[in-house]
Amino acid sequence: MFRLPMFSNAFKMLFNANRFTQSSPSTNTVRRGGLSTKKHETSDCPINQLNSLQTIPTTMNFMTRIQNWLRATPRIAGLLALWSLHSLGSLASDQIPGARQSKPILIQNAIVHTVSNGTLVNHCLLIKEGKIAQILPVIPAEDGFEVIDAQGKHLYPGLFDSLSYMGLVEIDSINASVDNAETGSVNPNVRANAAFNPDSEAIPVARANGVLFSLISPTGGLISGRSAVMQLDGWTWEDMTVRSDATMTAQWPRFGNPSGRARGGRGPRDAEASEGESTDRLAPVYEILRETRAYAQAKASDPNLNIDLRLEAMIPVIERKTPMMIVANSSKQIQTAVAFCQQQGLKMILFGGADAMHCADLLKEANVPVVLSAVYRLPVRRDAAYDSMYALPGELQARGIRFSIASDGRFGSANVRNLPYHAAAACGFGLDPETALRSITLAPAEIFGVADRIGSIQVGKEASLFLADGDILETATQVEKAWIQGRKVDLSSRHTDLYGKYKTKYEQLKN
Repeated sequence: MFRLPMFSNAFKMLFNANRFTQSSPSTNTVRRGGLSTKKHETSDCPINQLNSLQTIPTTMNFMTRIQNWLRATPRIAGLLALWSLHSLGSLASDQIPGARQSKPILIQNAIVHTVSNGTLVNHCLLIKEGKIAQILPVIPAEDGFEVIDAQGKHLYPGLFDSLSYMGLVEIDSINASVDNAETGSVNPNVRANAAFNPDSEAIPVARANGVLFSLISPTGGLISGRSAVMQLDGWTWEDMTVRSDATMTAQWPRFGNPSGRARGGRGPRDAEASEGESTDRLAPVYEILRETRAYAQAKASDPNLNIDLRLEAMIPVIERKTPMMIVANSSKQIQTAVAFCQQQGLKMILFGGADAMHCADLLKEANVPVVLSAVYRLPVRRDAAYDSMYALPGELQARGIRFSIASDGRFGSANVRNLPYHAAAACGFGLDPETALRSITLAPAEIFGVADRIGSIQVGKEASLFLADGDILETATQVEKAWIQGRKVDLSSRHTDLYGKYKTKYEQLKN
């Protein structure tokens, strides 16, 4: 997985199929697969040269070919250099990551939504060295403290999106900025956090609405690769990684007509489609699990065994240290996925879960947590109630099934900012507001194994929280301050910059 998609795409365009154009006013002979064909005459115009990238195979060093072509077409070389710099610059956000906490921060008179221990009114919270040191009704201020009077405003733990492609996808409709899938169907060695772009413009937009964490996952194929829990502030992907290899993501085969699948390979639009056998589709998964077990045994007996990165990545899965997060929506998919994981002795997390209520007893008995891909989505069955997806979180709560809510859906990472409104929509259809808040904070932290660090406001946990002027589940609420590990987060974004720009414009017009 590459880090500079726009730059890579430019070179892919220029040197397609590793061929170099030798343009000349004369006619050239091009040999393809042992057959000679005549090329039409081409002019010395750089644009024509760019449009005719077909060449005679040569033993010339590839970089030498690049240099020669650029010398022959200086105007195109200059334009490409400027275009590449502009493209790369446009993908980078201007916000500077917060500096390490230098002095204690005391927040007074806040409504503290701890999530794990209820809501505390008119309480104080002390942050020291990036962690929550005290939560009390009164904490005396000392010399050297930075004191913030919350004036009755709301203090929340950072919101946690249970799955997004933020940092892997910049603009869904521009292929050059989409880097969330690898070629091939079995890629357990893929690591999403290694391809994460810390300068994505989507990151400041998301955290401006209180979303400070997200599970970043690859997609595509059968075994897509390893996801990671990322915090949304930092200079590099290493700085921003909370937990690497949080899950192994797998796309469960669909049963029946593949033409009924949803956008992005997330499940069928019609769960009633005819469902045929798909044992052969799972053959590669059975095979890699068998190979991994054999490899682990061989490695135990021979420490000098040659390393296989694909099988190394699968060892924590068979050892139940890393859960298998299976993308499945229809009841048949869910049932077969649970049966498969029980047969193979794997820990399972269900992602999608549109038909989860049709398998509620099975999920509860197997203790499988459900990550709902979104609340804003259409019913998957023709006979389903219009509000079936809105009511699903409340129904899972009533059945005692662990769940969290993600913001997955149309427009991808651009709409991670709307995560609290997915939870809020479910409140109108039976979900308790406290549980709704938990489903986007502590619940995903528990499911992905980072609840000892984040997800709630508790003494000893990281000080990753934000201060808002109202209930975060309401759209009118504004986030005023935020901290990640005690570091102050810049809440400006492309949205706020444009707001300020055009606000100034209309103020000038009034004058």
